Amino acid sequence: MIAIIDYGMGNLRSVQKAFERIGYEAQITSDRATVESAEKIVLPGVGAIADAVAELKRADMVGVIRDSIAANKPFLGICLGFQALFEFSEENGGVECLGVFKGSVKRFPESPKYVVPHMGWNDLTFKQPDAPIFRGIKPTDYVYFVHSYYVDCAEPEIVATTTNYDDVDFCSSIAKGNVFATQFHPEKSQSVGLKLLENFATL
Repeated sequence: MIAIIDYGMGNLRSVQKAFERIGYEAQITSDRATVESAEKIVLPGVGAIADAVAELKRADMVGVIRDSIAANKPFLGICLGFQALFEFSEENGGVECLGVFKGSVKRFPESPKYVVPHMGWNDLTFKQPDAPIFRGIKPTDYVYFVHSYYVDCAEPEIVATTTNYDDVDFCSSIAKGNVFATQFHPEKSQSVGLKLLENFATL
C-alpha cells in the first residue's frame, strides 16, 4: 500500500486519484502507524511551508519520515513535500525544515523578465538520466509547475533534474537511493506525470 501523508496541505485527493488511475492503491492518512506500515510513502503539499512543518510536527510525522527514509523505504516528495526535506526556507520570514538533505529554499528574484510564481509547463534537464523514477521520460517532455520558491540544493550529487526559468536554473527534482522528490506536480503533468508515478509505484 502507498501512504499519502495527510497534514492538511492541499491536493491530496488529486495525488490519490492519479495513483488509482494507473491501478495502484493509495491511502490518504494522518495515522502514524498506517504510514509506518506502508510499503511506500508520498509527501505531497501546496501552501505555506511554516504551516506544513508545524502540522508535520503536530502529527508526529517528522520522525516517521526520517525513519522511513533511513530504512530504505521508497519515498516521494511533491512540491511543498519536496521543499520540506531541506534545511531552511526563506518563506514566511524563515522556517527550519526537516533537514533530511542539505540546502535551502529561496524565492525567485523579482525581475521584469518573468512572473512569480513560476506557473505552467516547463521541461527538464537530466543530471541523473538513469534515475528509475524517470524511466521512459524524455528531456523533451514537459511537466507542470506552480511555485514561487525553489530549492538551492547543497548536495549536487542528488540533483536529478534542473529546470530553467529565465535567469534561474533551479533544482526541479532529486534522487538518492530510495528517495525521490519533485518541485513539479506529477499528478498535474498528464501522461508524463502518470508515468513517473507508475515508476515510483513499481520500485
